Amino acid sequence: MTTADRIRDAVTANDVMLFMKGTPTFPQCGFSSTVVNILDHVGVDYAAANVLEDPELREGIKVYSDWPTIPQLYVKGEFVGGCDIIREMFQQGELIPFLKEKGVAVES
Repeated sequence: MTTADRIRDAVTANDVMLFMKGTPTFPQCGFSSTVVNILDHVGVDYAAANVLEDPELREGIKVYSDWPTIPQLYVKGEFVGGCDIIREMFQQGELIPFLKEKGVAVES
């Protein structure tokens, strides 16, 4: 299975998929931590993959999305963005409606 196949499987198997540095309980960069805090705040269930544990995944996700930075958030198989985009959507009150529109349950 190629790295692209593994990524495709992860983003299609999980309604909300976060590729990050570290884990949700122990983020290893400030940008990943910010996205985890936002997702936890809105109360959405999500899966996460630690790109620091897998160099092929770390580079492969950048190619897959054509986006140069990590973290990367996918919702229902669609690339949404990195930390700045997720933070902006949250601050402007767009993230929760977006998630709901995609059929993702949120607690907020």
